[in-house]
Amino acid sequence: MNQPKHAAVVGSGLVGSLWTTFLAQRGYRVDVFERRGDSRRAGYQGGRSINLALSDRGWRALEAVGVAEAVRREAIPMYRRVMHAKDGSLSTQPYGKEGQAIWSVSRGGINMALMTEAEKHPNVSIHFEHNTDLVDADQGRIQWTAPDSSGQGQFDAVFSTDGANSGIRQALQREGAMEWGEQVIEHGYKELVIPAGPNGSSLIEREALHIWPRASYMLIGLPNPDGSFTMTLFFPNEGPVSFASLADPAVAAVFFAEHFADAYAMMPDFEAQWAHYPSSKLSIVRSWPWSKGKVVLFGDATHAIVPFYGQGMNSGFEDCFELNRMMDALGEEPGTIFPAFEAERKPNADAIAELALLNFIEMRDLTGQPEFLLRKKIESVLHSEQPKRWIPLYTQVTFSQIPYSVALECGQKMDRVFAEVMQWPDLASTWNQPETLQKIWEVAAKEGI
Repeated sequence: MNQPKHAAVVGSGLVGSLWTTFLAQRGYRVDVFERRGDSRRAGYQGGRSINLALSDRGWRALEAVGVAEAVRREAIPMYRRVMHAKDGSLSTQPYGKEGQAIWSVSRGGINMALMTEAEKHPNVSIHFEHNTDLVDADQGRIQWTAPDSSGQGQFDAVFSTDGANSGIRQALQREGAMEWGEQVIEHGYKELVIPAGPNGSSLIEREALHIWPRASYMLIGLPNPDGSFTMTLFFPNEGPVSFASLADPAVAAVFFAEHFADAYAMMPDFEAQWAHYPSSKLSIVRSWPWSKGKVVLFGDATHAIVPFYGQGMNSGFEDCFELNRMMDALGEEPGTIFPAFEAERKPNADAIAELALLNFIEMRDLTGQPEFLLRKKIESVLHSEQPKRWIPLYTQVTFSQIPYSVALECGQKMDRVFAEVMQWPDLASTWNQPETLQKIWEVAAKEGI
């Protein structure tokens, strides 16, 4: 009788925990090595704790291993954006068609749920407080140290899902087996909280993502099950208006009261929050190749992105889904499957990294502008007229399984269409007339849409 294959998963974060369940269901014996303690006992200790937006790509992966319902219990649907102008006025924009939503989940909540689901399999063991080092990628050999022990083992495959600061990736870099680069952007982020109202009520619309766009910076808010909102300020790190210039909580309070007045009014302990929550950097990680021998990296370990499209977790979950699908098609031999996997996923990882940066500009600069809202109205009509011909970029990324690289290319074509269309005189009053829409379709045809 054949022994089950034995895999090591390095990192029990979101992607590692989900991939462990995929492997367990394939019949693997899985040892998971996590450098932190068990967050279910010690409280969540993750690095970044930004609330995350779960969308179709992520749900597909969760459903494939039967854990979607466990996650759904932690999630809140967000059906639309609510934009907060500086004067307090609101405008709204649906995310998709009637009933379509992205889902707010806490990083810690979903991570703990996925770990619990993975551990339901008797062939899974999670080892907490274990620091892991790569010994030999070709042999699949790693070593680990824990507070009271150390050890070494050889595995049929090693899956590195240990985040943007991956120790396995650093080991491959040191031996010249992987090129790696980090692009730190000029903005960082700080989390704040709008507390729940009486009896767990929400002080702003609950089933929506709230945005305070302010040109070079923005504040967003995502709902939590207890009625509170996790607020994230994306802000320049340095300069006259920056985290550096607002280091004093009292100075920050004056700034917030002027630029985010309605949000500030709902944070009675703002100064204490500002002092308590640190500001953190935002960066993009790119690497190549993603594998060597019996070792493969995916998720943030090899393609971390900025959070402005809500796709970091979703792209990592899609890695899991696609690697599992390719194993079904090509087999499980690392020398075959790992190079095929990285070749397919790398262009999509690069594309969503670019799309995420572009969406930051859209969210902070454009969401409150009449021209942007007009374009969205026109695109909605085009999509309803010919839903397979014109699929808005956001819909392609968020509500479909279209490869990110294809979505990026199509989005560039659509941008060129609207670069011409938005120059037409009286567009705001004539856009919905049949002859105007026909002219737009003619411009689209020139772009190959």
